[in-house]
Amino acid sequence: MMESSSETAARERMVATQMVVRGIRDERVLAALRAVPRHLFVPERERAEAYFDHPLPIGHGQTISQPYIVALMTELALPPPEGVVLEIGTGSGYQTAVLAQLAREVYSVEIFAPLAEQAARMLAESGFTNVHLRTGDGHAGWPEAAPFDAIVLTAAPDRVPRELLEQLRVAGKLVAPEGGEGVQILKVYTQTGHGCTVREILPVRFVPLLRQTPGTGSIGPS
Repeated sequence: MMESSSETAARERMVATQMVVRGIRDERVLAALRAVPRHLFVPERERAEAYFDHPLPIGHGQTISQPYIVALMTELALPPPEGVVLEIGTGSGYQTAVLAQLAREVYSVEIFAPLAEQAARMLAESGFTNVHLRTGDGHAGWPEAAPFDAIVLTAAPDRVPRELLEQLRVAGKLVAPEGGEGVQILKVYTQTGHGCTVREILPVRFVPLLRQTPGTGSIGPS
């Protein structure tokens, strides 16, 4: 997709002033953030603020995370180039695209069908062929594609579902905001093969991870 020089410059400025100065160091992550056109993954009415360091609404009560948090979570998960990643909460598809720059395959689950369909269109138009999308409840993960080298949650459960931790490869990392509604703690779980270690990173605020009630199509907080 063609873009203007001002959009390219805004993305370079975003990486320099929001990521590098705040400690994001991995060159693969920085390159992915420079490569993905964030303005295409936000509603048109929000595009003037696409490269500002704050979340933006994307509809259905959901948001696209601020760029720094996307960078931080990506660096904490950091899948290998031949790795397979699971994302819970496709949203607009921006975090999905960043992960797809880094890993061989990305599997992503989104509970809101309109968001999943929109993200699928944008990811396809942006040339991503290594992304697999599913509409539904993300609590159960994507077991048939497991194990994963990294799992990233873009919405906050009260507690990370055991099913997701069990889908991590040994030495794989799960990065998630944990704590439900309100302020949560961003945590990194690492699979040891005998359970997971956990490390707390910083307080964050995400939308809650929703649960779909079987047979009704209704949704609610986890």
